[in-house]
Amino acid sequence: MNIIDDLKLHYKTGGIVTRLIFWNVALFVLPWLLFELLSLLGITIDYIQYVSLSSNPALLLWKPWSLLSYSFFHSGIMHIVFNMIVLNFSGRLFMTYFTSKQLFGLYVLSAIFAGISYILVFYVLNISAPIVGASAAIMAILVATTTYYPLMDLRLLIIGNVKLWHITAVIIIVDLMQLRSENMGGHISHLAGAFFGFIFIKLLQNGTDLSKIVSGVLDFFENLFKKDTTTPFKKVHKNYSKPLERSVSKIVTKDKSQQQIDEILDKISQSGYDSLSKEEKEFLFKTGK
Repeated sequence: MNIIDDLKLHYKTGGIVTRLIFWNVALFVLPWLLFELLSLLGITIDYIQYVSLSSNPALLLWKPWSLLSYSFFHSGIMHIVFNMIVLNFSGRLFMTYFTSKQLFGLYVLSAIFAGISYILVFYVLNISAPIVGASAAIMAILVATTTYYPLMDLRLLIIGNVKLWHITAVIIIVDLMQLRSENMGGHISHLAGAFFGFIFIKLLQNGTDLSKIVSGVLDFFENLFKKDTTTPFKKVHKNYSKPLERSVSKIVTKDKSQQQIDEILDKISQSGYDSLSKEEKEFLFKTGK
């Protein structure tokens, strides 16, 4: 199995946390490779300006997708490496108690909420700056899990046993201490994401699942495409297939079974019973009962 097949297998079987990591990494690596190749041809494009979220509300009018796209792009290698480590850690803890749809819904909604909070704060402060990174959505996932089960025991290398709320508290305190730093916008979005994660769990405990907003939209488009492809076949099935289904299915089953028995018997006559596979021996044993 080559590395491409291995990656495909991990993507298919890894669940939503693995897929989010794949999407983030792909959206970091592929554009970088593309624009590096273009730069060799003398073409320079700053693609980050098209996917980053600006604190200027007017810019949001011509790139509304940036309210979500910013949470899937990163500014540097250390930025994405740290974020993906924390996403893997917090995401797998979250999945201990909740579903894939809830995690993805929380990721999307918290990113939008944190983005709006960032725009409002910077607009009031009259600061214009772009932002990228999945940190706000990751903070929402971490705080949501902590809100649900703050006393979860974790064992960290060197430090030893700690509670989940200890880790979350340290991260939030660091964000609060760095609010006046150069990356003030990033820390504001982190805190907004953390707040949304807390609200998400409290509403969920009261019977309101906000993630259904996202899953409902996705299901709508999925069903929309399904109807377009399946409607003609439903009509044909009703008009022609039903009267013949029962009688045909019995004959086909009998013919296939008899054919398989004949093939096994031919194999025994040519090569002996020991040449049969385990499945063929089991099938012959069952049909002989």
